[in-house]
Amino acid sequence: MEISSTLFIVAIVFALLLAGILAWLFIKQRLQMKEAEKKFAADRQQPVADGLPSRQLQLQAYERLILLTDRIALPNLIQRANQPGLSAREMQSLLTLSIRQEFEHNITQQLYVSPEAWDAVRNYKDQNLLIVNQVGSFLPEGAGGSDLNRQLLDLLMQNPKASLQSVVSEALSYEAKKLL
Repeated sequence: MEISSTLFIVAIVFALLLAGILAWLFIKQRLQMKEAEKKFAADRQQPVADGLPSRQLQLQAYERLILLTDRIALPNLIQRANQPGLSAREMQSLLTLSIRQEFEHNITQQLYVSPEAWDAVRNYKDQNLLIVNQVGSFLPEGAGGSDLNRQLLDLLMQNPKASLQSVVSEALSYEAKKLL
C-alpha cells in the first residue's frame, strides 16, 4: 500500500511539474508575441531613415493607383479590350475580368496610401463593375460586344458625372502632393 501511495504522490508531483513547465512556456511565448507585435507597430509608425524610403513607396503607390484608375476607366478599358465578334455577354465578362485583374494586381498598394484613398479606388472599381453589369443586363439576348461598348460609352457621354474617375484621380493626386 505504501509503494502505490508513494508512486501516486510521485505521479502527482510529476504532473504538477509538467503542468508548471507548460504554463511557463505558454506565458513566455505570449510575452514574446506581444513584444513582437509592439515592435512591429512601432516600426510601422516610425519613418525609415528620415522618411525617404517610406515616402518614396507612398508616392509610388499613389502613382500606381492613379494609373489603375486610368486603366479601368471604361472608355480606356473598352478601347484596350475591344475584340470584334464577341457577344455582349462575352464582352461583359471580358470587361469585368479586366477590371478585377487590374485591381487585384494593385491590391498591395493599400499598404502605402490612406484608408480614404484606398476606399475611393475600391469604390471606383465597384462602380465600374456595376455599370458594366447593369448595362449588360439590359441588352437583348443576341446583342454583340460592340452594342455593349456603344451603350457604355453613350451612358458616359450623356452623363459625364456617372464616372468617378476624375474625382478619384484628383483625390489621389492631392494626397500624393501632400507627401512632397
